[in-house]
Amino acid sequence: MPTYVYAVIKSDGSDGEPFEVFQKISDPPLTQHPETGEPVRRLVVAPQVQTQTDKGRFSKSNLERLGFTRYERKGDGHFEKTAGKGPDAISSGD
Repeated sequence: MPTYVYAVIKSDGSDGEPFEVFQKISDPPLTQHPETGEPVRRLVVAPQVQTQTDKGRFSKSNLERLGFTRYERKGDGHFEKTAGKGPDAISSGD
């Protein structure tokens, strides 16, 4: 489920302290704070995307241990094996 960010609407119309809520995409936006009942608005924020930067998980020994084969492009339509089992090279002409 995605996390949405809301803020309480202050009496002057500005946004109060933001808070996060897990909701289904199909759920309608909240109009009231779930605990206090104060009016709220959903804020537009950049999505939080997590990425893995651990290059070790793609190492030759790790790929072979997990049963994967890796090929690297060496030219137009030509790939050479760098990890795992299988032919040493493959190409589009084979």
